[in-house]
Amino acid sequence: MPALVLLGAQWGDEGKGKATDLLGGSVDYVVRYQGGNNAGHTVVVGDQKYALHLLPSGILSPGCTPVIGNGVVVDPSVLLSELSGLNQRGVDTSKLLISGNAHIITPYNVTVDKVTERFLGKRKIGTTGRGIGPTYADKINRIGIRVQDLYDESILTQKVEAALEVKNQILTKLYNRRAIAVGQVVEELLGYAEKIEPYVADTVLILNQALDDDKVVLFEGGQGTLLDIDHGTYPFVTSSNPTAGGACTGSGVGPTKISRVIGILKAYTTRVGSGPFPTELFDEDGEALRRIGGERGVTTGRDRRCGWFDAVIARYATRVNGLTDFFLTKLDVLTGWDEIPVCVAYEIDGKRVEELPYSQTDFHHAKPIYEYLPGWHEDITKAKTFADLPKNAQNYVKALEEMSGAPISAIGVGPGRDETIEINSFL
Repeated sequence: MPALVLLGAQWGDEGKGKATDLLGGSVDYVVRYQGGNNAGHTVVVGDQKYALHLLPSGILSPGCTPVIGNGVVVDPSVLLSELSGLNQRGVDTSKLLISGNAHIITPYNVTVDKVTERFLGKRKIGTTGRGIGPTYADKINRIGIRVQDLYDESILTQKVEAALEVKNQILTKLYNRRAIAVGQVVEELLGYAEKIEPYVADTVLILNQALDDDKVVLFEGGQGTLLDIDHGTYPFVTSSNPTAGGACTGSGVGPTKISRVIGILKAYTTRVGSGPFPTELFDEDGEALRRIGGERGVTTGRDRRCGWFDAVIARYATRVNGLTDFFLTKLDVLTGWDEIPVCVAYEIDGKRVEELPYSQTDFHHAKPIYEYLPGWHEDITKAKTFADLPKNAQNYVKALEEMSGAPISAIGVGPGRDETIEINSFL
């Protein structure tokens, strides 16, 4: 069975957890392929709400094997805390697999992240301060610590020494902070080794064998397309590739094995952190979207910036990911507006622009051009089929589909696991 990729088509927080969970009961493996505990998924199962930060959403689906791929950066303390929390709530986490090639977020990575962001002041990126960026930087600079290094104390010590040789110079001389002791870091990291060893595996081999055996594998991206390090609104981005190509490098599965790429879209737009956001609202509508949609970051606890749907961004996501389908979430949040603006193009220096500008300067100056679609006031949370939706809600979905360039195959009409309209099966 070919593999599926499921990713965010905006700036993250689109509801990927709900979409992954919907598919989780039908797939054999769910794989996180990038990011770390800077991503947050909220999954509602019955009357239970689960907030996941590092673990794949498939961990909540019995029979599904959750996998943390080689492209993920892992904070061992967060991992163990999240596993413990789920175990206490009766969730079986024993099937989790972690790539031995995934990189470890060390205590010094977290320290460097926090002091650097404070040092930037007004130019700050809006990082979560969890050490994600510095860990990826260490990976690229070839001084990173991998999960497998926890099982060779000599190699671990050598790598920590090499990393701190430079970092301690920066911390003490530039940021006026105390140097970090090598032995202290090594001792802390070795303390995690035995606890996570049962989960460590050659996930590249396991996933490829699973696909050869006609198993269903779902790749789950963190963050969103516009936060991609290469294709996002740089520099206000994450430090990895949430786009579809990242699923291959972050898991070791080749692109010829992927048959569908599903983009998750909110029926409006949100963003956390700094950076341009053409449809951002600063009025009562923006506050209403935030309040009704519960727009607070799962991981950061920060209020999300809210705005109307941006079709330019959706078209861009379709193009750079090769999207075959969309999952539209939170349509119910828009209930109650007489008319709903949709951004169909930008005005930049007096000119109409219908595609995302490659220039950061142009994007910062982009002003939304809106079309106004009739709204609806009926409760849609009980809708089970597309025909159950009010006519104006149906027309809104059809308009977004036409503007975005890929079919909308599922619609979220509420936060619950069963509050989803499936138009076309993903499997």
